[in-house]
Amino acid sequence: MSIRKETILLNVYDFDNTLYDGESGVHMFFYYLKKKPSFIRFAPTVAIGMVQYKMHLIKLEDVLRKYAGIVEYFIGEVVDFNRDSKIFWDKREDRLHGFYKLLQRPDDLVVSASPEQSLEEACGRLGIKRWIGTVVNEETKTLDFINFRENKVKAFLERCPGERIQHFYTDSMNDKPLMDLAEHVFLVKKGRVVKQLK
Repeated sequence: MSIRKETILLNVYDFDNTLYDGESGVHMFFYYLKKKPSFIRFAPTVAIGMVQYKMHLIKLEDVLRKYAGIVEYFIGEVVDFNRDSKIFWDKREDRLHGFYKLLQRPDDLVVSASPEQSLEEACGRLGIKRWIGTVVNEETKTLDFINFRENKVKAFLERCPGERIQHFYTDSMNDKPLMDLAEHVFLVKKGRVVKQLK
């Protein structure tokens, strides 16, 4: 007789502008800009990218084509995740939204475009044990996987077999591919759940 395995239902959260007040990647860029002022030449590109992201105009292939090289150069020049993540989050822990504590479950999952090394530090402060993010290879200083848009679905299905999204919390329609997997979707703005979308 075969034993039927129960499907695990998860609460899944986006990170930036959902659990965190702001775009941590942009804030991290300015954190490193203080260390290496010559990076100011990348500021217009970062600004344009953020506008495109907010207006849902940027696709995964655009990220790969326009920004992956800049990020890899950035990582190769100054980033030390072991040292910098703790310092960065010490200064910004107060931007982690308190609403999450009212919903927290032990098997919660964060799915974000932020680097996994940064998520590890931030999620640890929230008591979250599981996260999926952009994979940065610290040895080769390259981006092995950009966890954005449809790639979030790919990563979730590969790394969470037998699990299903019951409730998904996000701030952006950029997460539409992941929304489509969820039973229920909630919109988060300024640290609170404002609307159920599904």
